[in-house]
Amino acid sequence: MLSMELPSGVDGVVENIGKLPPDLFAETLQEIFAHLQEQSRAVDFIETCDKFQRAGITLDQQAVQDIIRLMSYHFRLAAKSNLSADVLVSKLNEGSCKWSKIALQLVHQLWTEHGALLHAHHELLTMASIGQLVDMQWKLAMAVSSDTCRSLNSPFISVLMKIADTSGEILQKSFEMTVQQFQNFYRQFKEMASVLETV
Repeated sequence: MLSMELPSGVDGVVENIGKLPPDLFAETLQEIFAHLQEQSRAVDFIETCDKFQRAGITLDQQAVQDIIRLMSYHFRLAAKSNLSADVLVSKLNEGSCKWSKIALQLVHQLWTEHGALLHAHHELLTMASIGQLVDMQWKLAMAVSSDTCRSLNSPFISVLMKIADTSGEILQKSFEMTVQQFQNFYRQFKEMASVLETV
């Protein structure tokens, strides 16, 4: 996941953006929009770097990652604040005087097309404030001491869940269940599955 951290040396990142052909920059922005709207898991900066190199643009992986981070940062901020395309472009100009006119026109055009959707998606995530399950691991073990098990040497299920919160950070949550609690948990999941089949 991409962090909300703004790359250092913004002018250098913006100069690298200026080296990109407009169609390649537009394609990269489209991939960032798709990721921010959760239509793709992530922006593959290695694949993007390869695309740049095939187009004759020699930027290392860190430089490409910085471009993606910078634009993701600004798009997230603009979505959160519900900025218009004009205000977004103005803020970009305030952050660096190295922006090319063509790059700013592309940002303006794409934000005009996608900004409202990204803002609505951000609002939905904020209202729901629900993370996304990334991974779940479990194991069966025997209790040697526990607050909830009445007798020692009782089996229990240990569960570790990795959850991506709305900001993209991965959180780990773990819990333990007795066999009876697990059976109830299993029944509830079975009920959910049967309801989903009817939809």
